[in-house]
Amino acid sequence: MRWTRRLRLYVAGAVTASALFALPTAHAAEPHDDRLTDLVNPFIGTQDEGNTFPGAAVPFGMVQFSPDTGHNTGYDYTQHQIRGFSLVHLSGVGCAIGGDLPVLPTTGDVTETDYAKYAAHFSHDHEQASPGYYRVGLDSGIQAELTATERTAVQRYTFPATGKANVLLNAGQSLHKNVSSKVEILDDRTVRTEITGSGFCRPTRPYTVYTLTRFNRPFTAHGTWYQDSITRGARTSSGPGRNGAYVTFDATKDRTVEATTALSYVDARGAAVNLGAPDVRSFKDAREAARRAWEDRLDDVRVQGGSAALRTAFYSSLYRSFLAPNIGSDADGRYTGWDQRIHRAQGFTYYQNWSLWDTYRTQSQLLSLLAPRQARDMAISVIKIDEEGGWLPKWGYGTVETNIMSGDPVTPFLTHAYQQGLLKGYEERAYRALKKNADGVPPADTMYVGREANREYIANGFAPYTKDSPYAKPGDSDYHHGGSVTLEYALSDAMLAQMARGLGHDADAARYAARSRNYRTILDPSTGFFRARDASGAFVGPADPAKSEGFHEGTAWQYQWLVPQDLPGMVGLIGGERAANDRLDAFFAYDQLLKNPAKTAREVWVNGPYAYYNADKYNPQNEPDLIAPYTYLSTGQPWKTTDVVHAALTLFTDGPTGITGNDDLGTMSAWHVLSSIGIFPVQPGYSTWGLTAPVFERVDLVLDRAYYPNGGLTITAPGTSDGNRYIQGVRVLGTAYERTYVTSDTLRRLGTLEFTVGARPSGWGTAPNAGPPALK
Repeated sequence: MRWTRRLRLYVAGAVTASALFALPTAHAAEPHDDRLTDLVNPFIGTQDEGNTFPGAAVPFGMVQFSPDTGHNTGYDYTQHQIRGFSLVHLSGVGCAIGGDLPVLPTTGDVTETDYAKYAAHFSHDHEQASPGYYRVGLDSGIQAELTATERTAVQRYTFPATGKANVLLNAGQSLHKNVSSKVEILDDRTVRTEITGSGFCRPTRPYTVYTLTRFNRPFTAHGTWYQDSITRGARTSSGPGRNGAYVTFDATKDRTVEATTALSYVDARGAAVNLGAPDVRSFKDAREAARRAWEDRLDDVRVQGGSAALRTAFYSSLYRSFLAPNIGSDADGRYTGWDQRIHRAQGFTYYQNWSLWDTYRTQSQLLSLLAPRQARDMAISVIKIDEEGGWLPKWGYGTVETNIMSGDPVTPFLTHAYQQGLLKGYEERAYRALKKNADGVPPADTMYVGREANREYIANGFAPYTKDSPYAKPGDSDYHHGGSVTLEYALSDAMLAQMARGLGHDADAARYAARSRNYRTILDPSTGFFRARDASGAFVGPADPAKSEGFHEGTAWQYQWLVPQDLPGMVGLIGGERAANDRLDAFFAYDQLLKNPAKTAREVWVNGPYAYYNADKYNPQNEPDLIAPYTYLSTGQPWKTTDVVHAALTLFTDGPTGITGNDDLGTMSAWHVLSSIGIFPVQPGYSTWGLTAPVFERVDLVLDRAYYPNGGLTITAPGTSDGNRYIQGVRVLGTAYERTYVTSDTLRRLGTLEFTVGARPSGWGTAPNAGPPALK
């Protein structure tokens, strides 16, 4: 990448992640002094199934305006054709979703209606991106520029001199399955569409989006198409197939065309309201407003130290952590609830798109620190799903449940919000919804799966693994993943027990706490590893934990540490701390790691973006063992957490392959951010943050005083480097601190968290009971 920048951050120390990384050939925006946005590379993760997108969005915006190159999730850096710039993209998902209304500028006669055939060629040499802005020069001679507001996509096309400058609006093709669409040319500046789609990994209930596009000047000709038939001069078209409209401008003198497209998940009126919102403005103004929005968001984290490559990778991950969830309500507060009725948000912004199996582990915690007001509204939005739709979500997209992934991720998501003080005024409403979810199964005539195996889990202490059971509803089935589902249910029970106790529901707390020990029911004493059981209670599948069955996107090796609620108990079951550390060392290939951390991470741990099974090693590119490196904090060897975490951090680079595996709506990016600054949520759903050596000498966090009275937290680690990475001591509130974790209450009171680091492991954090306690 031909980046030349003047950096305002102090180069005060060396980077712990020491690998040198190849840079992409696409351009970043021109650098400016004092701009953190210049440190963000939106192309990171666009190759090798990171599935990020380089286009324009604002933090948590409804619109993600980005090019689609033919990859099932939108953009792939190795492809060199753009089918269109579409409105909706979810960062890092593993299946096709969104991609609504791809638009593309062309010249000449309109002769094709399939975007795979009329796609425009481009080169990365003529491509540039920064937060809130994307530009590409197409081989046709057209320059396309994209920016966004919260609910609109703003575009500017500069054509070569021609009397036939076209903009194609394709309502009938998208990334998801297109069920039906309708397009209407309302006047000589305005086009309206209604698009109904379905599917995410598997079929879902249909959902509908509405758009309204207004151009800055009249078009001179127009037409519509349906399937292969183009009707010049027509104003409407609808149907279940390829369906769209084109508009033509005279660009012989004025070669620039601007347009704004508003999106709504409510109705056509909502799109019109969003188009008329105060933040909708000219392209130039919208671009600058988007840049400022990102600058304000990124400015809450200031780092000193490390290389330019390290800071670019870090701030790019911070950027991606703020891309979702997404605003779902229109500018007038209306939104479509999960009962498919229209509601109005009162006193909060309604959000949607919930990759909870992923985000409950890292991203929701990062947002609770850096964006607590938005995180509160997100939690309220999830409560509204239960109150309006009848049940809590598992993996929600727009207005529907996809039921993708397994277990009970919504519980730790909401209990964490409670522990962070984000649910004031909603505590009992949230608890009622969580209790219903924890003790029941959604009715058969609803779209929800919920805790599908709950009856058996409550009766027998485990979720059975029934490999060939039919899918009761679209999405994933908990019965197909009985081993991991038992662990996920038990984790959620533990977190709900803490919330119940905090609210005074002591009997419930005792009941859920007892259920939180159900992980013990699937420990096979003959192997010392977790193993799925069938409905009769018999262990099933191969005894070899690397070849285990019944674990979702992982093996028994990778799920063995997913007991954050009771690591002391788990360690005891497998023979004590020494046995646990031996097993951890084998899992992380620790001896190899010490010799070459980056090589071990990339060649021993990583086997491919979707290589989930037949493995006995740590998989840093997927969620099941994200917290595993922090297990050493509970086994008396906390320095090994630093070794493993810092090796994993070398996988985050500043090029298109800079994420190993799907980013999953900011989950992996949030892992990167939190692990880099030295605090990590080791008991997701509760208020425990594990400590490890930061990779920066100084980190300044600006925190919201409504939730964090000190208004900020400074984390220091003078001299931290690749060879100087081991914690020698920690000071909390000015006094020496020997525990390997802090609580949220401590974070609220902290002004500074001071690490002293050195070249060799020390005795810090090794005393009995220094690690996070079991939750009871």
